[in-house]
Amino acid sequence: MDFDFSDDQQALRDAVQRFVEKDYGFEQRRQIVRAGGFSQAAWEGLAGLGLMGLQVPEAHGGLGMGPVEAMVVMEELGRGLVLEPYAQGALLAPQLLSQAPQALQEAWLPRIAGGEALVVLAHQERGLRYRLGMGALRAQGGRLTGSKSLVSAGAHAHAFIVPAEDEQGPALYLVEAGADGLTARGHALQDGSAAAELQLRSTPGQRLAGAEAAQALLELAADTAIAAQAAEAVGAMDALVRLTADYLNTRKQFGVAIASFQALRHRMADVKMQLELARSMSYFATLKLGEAPPQRRRALAQVKVQLSQSMRFVGQQCTQLHGGIGVTDEYISSHFFKRLTVMELQWGDGLHHLAEVSGRMTEQAGVFA
Repeated sequence: MDFDFSDDQQALRDAVQRFVEKDYGFEQRRQIVRAGGFSQAAWEGLAGLGLMGLQVPEAHGGLGMGPVEAMVVMEELGRGLVLEPYAQGALLAPQLLSQAPQALQEAWLPRIAGGEALVVLAHQERGLRYRLGMGALRAQGGRLTGSKSLVSAGAHAHAFIVPAEDEQGPALYLVEAGADGLTARGHALQDGSAAAELQLRSTPGQRLAGAEAAQALLELAADTAIAAQAAEAVGAMDALVRLTADYLNTRKQFGVAIASFQALRHRMADVKMQLELARSMSYFATLKLGEAPPQRRRALAQVKVQLSQSMRFVGQQCTQLHGGIGVTDEYISSHFFKRLTVMELQWGDGLHHLAEVSGRMTEQAGVFA
């Protein structure tokens, strides 16, 4: 099997890397955080590269590319600590709209591909924790009542895809921003990214999918999000490890670089091992997205278990190796640590997915397939 990236995939990586270096430097990112965690200019910059149409079908103005290209993009966005919800807007939204009525696809997919519309999934509720379901939100006669929490860039989105229970059972609805009865209260997460709390009071929505299709689409979106998150985390950890290695080679004690201390060299070796384990699982996640749902769900739960361990270990160790400067806001290392910490808690933390893995191992006597 050939694990090398193609020339087109490498060119895609280079294009995203240039954007991050030129238009998304550390000081620019800090300004975005202070402004609320979302930059319209940065979003338009990503759209200008054609990235918003990466997985939109060609029939709707997109590029129609696959999960490997998405992984390449997410790695570089992670390396640059990009705050904007690219995975939500460019990977999950087209997937969730794939089974919508044709009129809705024609209305939204070209706008998503052109970067003109940000559509995000609003699926979390306080009572659900990490479980994937419709929650307590109800739809009656096409009108939705309830609330959703921690919606990515919810105050900046043009529309939301909302799971709900209606008269026929589980369903997904598209709710446009500004609809009657909809309020979005924006707030920042620990890493500076934007989120929002949604409140719907008899808010009109358009039905995208129902019954088993709604639950299946929601689970596929969650697995796609975990695979994207794995790639983003690998990019962030890779950049943090390089930053830490440079610091150890520069910082001196007793007249020598602290990188020469054997204890610190051993700690860096353990950090590098965790990074490579995460990288392997990121590739594994990308390859498993095309599997049947039972195999895909088990594989992505395994990925998040290892990813959680790696993100926590790499973030904590690299911060400690930096000493006091590693926790200051003026130094980029602390921002990598905060981003990794937030990602560990999104889409199910390590303990949640360890339980998911355990529940799917009954026929294997504890051995991963």
